[in-house]
Amino acid sequence: MFIDIDSLLRPVYGHAKQGASYGHTKIAGKQILRKGLSPLATTISTAGAAPVIAGMRLRAGRANSSKGAGRMVAQAIGTARAAGASGQILVRGDSAYGSRAVITACVRHGARFSMVMTRNPAIERALAGIDETAWTPVRYPGAVQDPDTGTWISDAEVAEIDYTAFASTPDRITARLVVRRVKDARYRDTLFPVWRYHPFLTNTDLPVDQADITHRQHAIIETVFADLIDGPLAHLPSGRFGANSAWILCSAIAHNLLRAAGVLAGERHTRARGSTLRRTIVNVPARLARPQRRPILHLPSHWPWSRSWLALWHNTIGHSPPLPATT
Repeated sequence: MFIDIDSLLRPVYGHAKQGASYGHTKIAGKQILRKGLSPLATTISTAGAAPVIAGMRLRAGRANSSKGAGRMVAQAIGTARAAGASGQILVRGDSAYGSRAVITACVRHGARFSMVMTRNPAIERALAGIDETAWTPVRYPGAVQDPDTGTWISDAEVAEIDYTAFASTPDRITARLVVRRVKDARYRDTLFPVWRYHPFLTNTDLPVDQADITHRQHAIIETVFADLIDGPLAHLPSGRFGANSAWILCSAIAHNLLRAAGVLAGERHTRARGSTLRRTIVNVPARLARPQRRPILHLPSHWPWSRSWLALWHNTIGHSPPLPATT
């Protein structure tokens, strides 16, 4: 089971919007300042299931990305355990969450972690200590297998080295520093390759290439943000911070209910996008009539997704499909 944590900045434009302030966000790969509010979210997912929201909290736009992250991770782990998760939990995050508070929260609650580390002098020294023969090509989409040696030809390579994080504090942690390096696209014609390094700290026991691929799947949380932005977080409607905080929580509840409906509908709906679920099993062109004061719901007879809709009915309302109208 995986727990992912991340934040986003939703732009607002009203002058009286409480909590609205300028924060950093990335658009088209460039960091910009934008006025808005910043929700922090944690999601729970598995290898075969789409993510659901474990917790969500609204913050001011200028709030640091890691503000309250340790407490959010601890609550998400507790939520996963309360929901019946008995196996190993892996918490993933980007460089904003590779902090002492988040990692110690993972260790304290018995979860594994995989967190991107901010480049600092200690990290740079660890990178310089990796032997050149330790780098291994990793299989990414687009990689080609060498027919003679069987190795993967890719611009990405991974290696690992032991690293002690937060060494000057009582919470020092020794774990694996896994580093992925890719050729810098700005220097294609140089005599020697120029690499960009992306380190993350993890205490999993996966092989180094699998640890890297598993960590990169942290991007699944972006699909949750895309669903929310395409739905209730298209805007934050109130000028009051408390009302917008309630709106954020209602958005998370609606997302989870929609995801549960997709699982009950079965087939491809178990991992479908929120917009697809709304179009196929929620926004059904039905008509409600009351002949002889009896409520009758007229459903389309040739609805392409009627099988999934009936499966949802069967799993929620009862074991028999809705009776056809007699008039």
